[in-house]
Parts: sequence; structure tokens; C-alpha cells
Amino acid sequence: MEFVVSPISADWLSTVRRSGVDDSGRCYDTFTAAEAGAPLRCCLRDAAAGERLALVAYRPGGTAGAYREIGPVFVHADPCAGYRRPGAYPAGFRGRRQVLRAYDRDGRIADAILAEGGDAEAGIERLLGRPEVAVLHSRNVLYGCYMFAIGPAVRPTEQQYAQG
Repeated sequence: MEFVVSPISADWLSTVRRSGVDDSGRCYDTFTAAEAGAPLRCCLRDAAAGERLALVAYRPGGTAGAYREIGPVFVHADPCAGYRRPGAYPAGFRGRRQVLRAYDRDGRIADAILAEGGDAEAGIERLLGRPEVAVLHSRNVLYGCYMFAIGPAVRPTEQQYAQG
């Protein structure tokens, strides 16, 4: 099954950097990473020691009501190249156990599984294969923090191919 991995949007990050306010209304503060390892949600890799980062509050899409959470995420303090392989599971997360939460079209949790990074695609295929599932969120096992979204790849119709 083809899927699309979505990091935190560059547009959202640009707005937060410009306004200085995150989804919780808190000021945007930056710091220099003392050590490597913070999982960056803008480019989906671990931060290196010495990089300028920010810890911001983020409200991921695809959820509603009581499931519409705001939580902490690490991002680059300044614009970065972003995630460039949307049709592939992020290599930087292969060694991480993740919880994949499936949400239905009404934004409610439909299911969740524990996915080993080395075989995350099997869990993604299982969950996205269910007709009621609209989007998945990858979350940290220990802290529950949002990592990235995964959705089904949209294939062009024959008519779209013909229109070129």
C-alpha cells in the first residue's frame, strides 16, 4: 500500500516563527541542543548537538473533540530542508518503537498498534487498509508525543492522467 508521511508543515512553522506564538499561545523560544537525539518533526530526523532548536506546542490535524490534543514537539529554530521522502517511512525513525494511532473521518480514534520501526509499513498497511481510517499519527511510545502523520497516497484518476 502506498502512503504519504507528513511532517509538521513548513507553512505552520513559518507562521509560528513569524508570530512568535505556538498552538498553546506560548512564546516561541529557541535553544541550542546540548546533545544529539531530539526527534525533529520538521525534517523527521534526530537533532545533532549544537543545532538551534525550539520546543513548541503543536495541535496535529485529523482529530476532533476530546481527541484534539496539543503537545510538545521539537523543530528547527530556523527553516530547514524539511522531509523529502513523503512516500517512505522516515529512516531516522526506523530504530524507534512507535504507537500508530488510527483516526476515523470524524476525528475519533479507530484503533492503535505498537509498531516496530523496522517493520512499520506492515502496521501502516493494516490500519490504512481499514475503510473507516482516514489518517494515522505516529507517537512516541514512552512520552506519547506526536511525531508525524501518515495518510493514504492519492492516486490520480484516469481522467487526471488524460488532462496531463
